[in-house]
Amino acid sequence: MLRRRSVPLRQPTDLPPELRAALGAGIDSPPSARTDELVQYLARVCGDTTVALVHYGSHAQLSDARPESAHDFFVVVDSYRDAYRSLAQHGAAHFRPTVATLLNHVLPPNVIRLAVPGSLPPLEAKCAVYSLTDFRRFASDRAKDHFALGRLFQHVQLAWTRDRESRETIIDSLIGARIATFAWGRAYLPPRCDVDAYWRVLLETSFAAEIRPEGNERVDALLAAHRATMVPVYTALLDRLADQRILGRQGKVYTISGTAGRWSKFRAAMYFRRSKARATARWLKYIALYEGWLEYILKKIARRSGASVELTERERRWPLIFLWPKALRFLRSRPQRRS
Repeated sequence: MLRRRSVPLRQPTDLPPELRAALGAGIDSPPSARTDELVQYLARVCGDTTVALVHYGSHAQLSDARPESAHDFFVVVDSYRDAYRSLAQHGAAHFRPTVATLLNHVLPPNVIRLAVPGSLPPLEAKCAVYSLTDFRRFASDRAKDHFALGRLFQHVQLAWTRDRESRETIIDSLIGARIATFAWGRAYLPPRCDVDAYWRVLLETSFAAEIRPEGNERVDALLAAHRATMVPVYTALLDRLADQRILGRQGKVYTISGTAGRWSKFRAAMYFRRSKARATARWLKYIALYEGWLEYILKKIARRSGASVELTERERRWPLIFLWPKALRFLRSRPQRRS
């Protein structure tokens, strides 16, 4: 859990309106018509307990997204139990609601696949399900891991909210996730940097904290894809930190007052190691909850790394028994480790 309290920015609700607007840039960018069709479906099948749908990933960022690839969403709900019961009632889930509810409480979020019936090309969503309480915690410097923060500091779309109160609550969390970047990124920043370097460090640090099939070329693609949106956001943040004398500022270059010591770097390293361990543990939940999990992983590896993984009939039938040697070889040789 991040415990750094060295960033005395006030809560998003207390920020001056102009700063709040700057830190929230891009959140209200409209989704495509096809994404909106998926959004309406998700809001319906998840039921009245649904608070908000936050669209992230390649479709939201317009970065190398194929029409048939799944859209990524944070699905924020009041009650895990009510959400999974609603999915079961609509015939949208293949798992038992009681099992999904328990797993979501143990290690949030659950990641599940939902698809609009009969859509061509396929219209699918990869949904990370959080309760509102958990979402607010995992989108802040109180997060136990980097899953939510590592996605929310990038360009996201607030695609749907239940009402005005829900909208303001979720926007507060999204702005808070952007503010929190200085807390978890500070240990990795050089003594002097401009906003482009700050933005790159955030992406490189987050990517290094996860097991991913692609190398650092993905960082370059993201830098280019939404630089116009995110650089102004982090310029506003760094300027605010400079005004509070947390950073020095000379033109467009910012100087960190008192670089992170060994203890701070150690704590940051432990935070990201714990985050990777928790992410790895969630793979077991994929098997229980994510319909077509094996095909999804194989397609993502092929799309992101260019490496096609061919499985034998035995590996497809009993992947938990026979797939481990091939999986370990890929993990050792994946592009992320070579870049």
